[in-house]
Amino acid sequence: MILLLGASGFLGHNVLRLLLQQGRKVRIVLRDGADIDREVAGCASEGQLEVIRGSILNDALLERAVRGCNGIVNCAGVTDMTLPGIENYRPVNTLLPRRLAELLDAGSGGVLVDVSTANTIDPGTADRPSDENAPFGGPFSASLYARSKLESEKLLSDFAESHLRTRIVMILPGFMIGPYDRKPSSGKLLDAAYRKPLMAVPGGGKSFVDVRDVAAAIAGALDNESAAGRYLATGQAYTLKDFYAIQARVCGYRQACVTLPASLCMGVGKAFDRIEQKGRHVLSTSRNIRQLLVEEYYDNSRARKELGMPCTPIEQSIKDYFGYAASRR
Repeated sequence: MILLLGASGFLGHNVLRLLLQQGRKVRIVLRDGADIDREVAGCASEGQLEVIRGSILNDALLERAVRGCNGIVNCAGVTDMTLPGIENYRPVNTLLPRRLAELLDAGSGGVLVDVSTANTIDPGTADRPSDENAPFGGPFSASLYARSKLESEKLLSDFAESHLRTRIVMILPGFMIGPYDRKPSSGKLLDAAYRKPLMAVPGGGKSFVDVRDVAAAIAGALDNESAAGRYLATGQAYTLKDFYAIQARVCGYRQACVTLPASLCMGVGKAFDRIEQKGRHVLSTSRNIRQLLVEEYYDNSRARKELGMPCTPIEQSIKDYFGYAASRR
């Protein structure tokens, strides 16, 4: 039995669909009011999917959820970039993964696959992309979200050193796109430019990766008994301007895209900093703007070699994102 947390989210949906298609028995925890896409739930045969309702921060419920499982996949996370303090992220992003490791180890042991973020690693350069050994740095060192995930990675690494029967794998995804982005989450970036004749963007970029490739890496981590530690589940690096050019071509529209000066972007960020200081939750703070001004280059060769992570063309990821969005209208 595999316990999957965060099943109602973007990555969680794609992981759940893959695990069910592979014939695995899966138990998920859903908060009240959350649901699973009908198509994904329909992949389950009778008795293959078990649903527990409640909060993943309820320790008694968590103990019950872990019981009888030999594998856990944790896709749960607080990703809201408007939160003002790291204490808002720690219960789910930092402390929950460690508790899952403790509960699994207290039972029969097994494997915990925890989803972190590529932004706990310095983004590297085109000539020297970063691998899993690179330090935490760059503009992401100011990201409260990334810092909470780095704290979790350190707790899990320390736990793994002294609890040898519980294998811990940390998956560090890039910017994921693809189907089942129901909110949407990362899909907001795609929607922002869709069929707009003119776009103005910061000068940075992302490491774009198909969400299904990340799900495949997670499944590979469950199966490869020698897999342990951190794995960058990243993809092709594109500037935002180049990505939007690909999106326009895939979706069949014309668009002019200009790059905004960094000084202008930071001026906007400082203005929003003053708003945040008044107690408002805002997105475009200077710490978040700085992350949009850097290009991200990561080496995913370890995940491809050891976890069998595929490399879906970004054009297909864009097409499938918009295809799924259209199916929900």
